[in-house]
Amino acid sequence: CGESRFLFLAATEIRCQEKSRGGLSYEVILAEPAPNVAVPKRPVTPGKNVSVEEIEQKLKAAEERRISLEARKMAEISIKLAKVEEATRKKDEITNEFITQTKEQLETKMETHVEKREAIISDMKEKLKIHAQEIEKTRETLEQQKANEQKAIEEKLKTAQALRDENIKKMLNRLKEHVSCFII
Repeated sequence: CGESRFLFLAATEIRCQEKSRGGLSYEVILAEPAPNVAVPKRPVTPGKNVSVEEIEQKLKAAEERRISLEARKMAEISIKLAKVEEATRKKDEITNEFITQTKEQLETKMETHVEKREAIISDMKEKLKIHAQEIEKTRETLEQQKANEQKAIEEKLKTAQALRDENIKKMLNRLKEHVSCFII
């Protein structure tokens, strides 16, 4: 407002000042009433003689207006209800579509997951099968080596036994010769 002055009517003066932050303070000064100010009076309407028929016609017209207004209001309400129903239907369609799409996406993801899982399992089975075959080959090789070493050991034992037997025969022959030398 600042330091401005407003004059209302000729008799009243209002001053507006800002006293504090966010608040206004008003000072109203009332002047002495003016003696020759005329108060406007309502014009006098001449009285009519209204008949009963005119009153009934006016009442009928008012009733028709009221019925017409109610009909318009009902039409507006039915239009609004139709809009609400349409919005609800659209919302339901969108929700159902979202649910369907989400369900399809989840099913696709699950199928992909199952396929990947089965691929991983079959890959692991294949690797385990190859590993088992390698283990079997190694086992057979070790058994073959064991059998060969067993044969080699048996042959060495036979050879050693034969040499021992031969050495024993030679020793016995020497002993016999030695004993025969003393007996003769």
